[in-house]
Amino acid sequence: MTRTTHRDPFGRNPLLLGVVHLLPLPGSPRFGGDRGAIRGAAAADAQALIEGGMDGFIVENFGDAPFHRDRVESGTIAAMACIAAELRSQVGADATIGVNVLRNDAVGALAVAAAADADLIRVNVHTGAMLTDQGWIEGKAAETLRARLVADAAHVRIAADIGVKHAIRPAGFSAAESAKETVGRGLADAVIVTGVATGAATDRQELADVRAAIPDTPLLVGSGATAATIAALLEVANGVIVGTTLKENGDLARPVDLERVRAFVAAARG
Repeated sequence: MTRTTHRDPFGRNPLLLGVVHLLPLPGSPRFGGDRGAIRGAAAADAQALIEGGMDGFIVENFGDAPFHRDRVESGTIAAMACIAAELRSQVGADATIGVNVLRNDAVGALAVAAAADADLIRVNVHTGAMLTDQGWIEGKAAETLRARLVADAAHVRIAADIGVKHAIRPAGFSAAESAKETVGRGLADAVIVTGVATGAATDRQELADVRAAIPDTPLLVGSGATAATIAALLEVANGVIVGTTLKENGDLARPVDLERVRAFVAAARG
């Protein structure tokens, strides 16, 4: 399914995005040898998210750890593009689809998004630098913005993390100042604030500080939201990217649970 017009994904307020955590892809250390199983699990999770009322989801090569620092293999990009395109056909034109190529392959994510008619990419480090298990990751905003034009993906929005999870911040780091730089000089279309790790709660004071620094830019909570906390978070943020709490028993390794999705959406929209 290829759309002739594209709606700004951040026009929805609140924007509720789940995550399709892909099983290990071909070429990654834990690939199980069954491409069909990867596609099937992705399709089931996507279906549960949309049926449960989410606006869309981020497609992420979560199973490919340990991750490359930036560029991933071409086979990973090809596999993700095929899966994301299948999911676009499955969920239809109205769903918002994002792409995150871990750890920080923004150019690869743009290629996937362009091929699959996705709406946005998530970039873990867009400006500045963070110390991670892959070593220092430096933002490449200049390269990413130009690659977006080369990929014929001008409609694809860039959502950039501020002080991304699973990383150590450099001395003197300020989330508010980083947000200003990421938007003002890095030209990100939206920013994401997260906790320290996958599933960890986002610091509400930091969220408020970032909101004050960039009052007119879409702001997303990137980790730790639950049905119990989402209403308060959305008093500050414009949307959320949520994964762990929507899984069976809140277990990240399990499939998406339709009833958990419905409960989360009811709390967010109620």
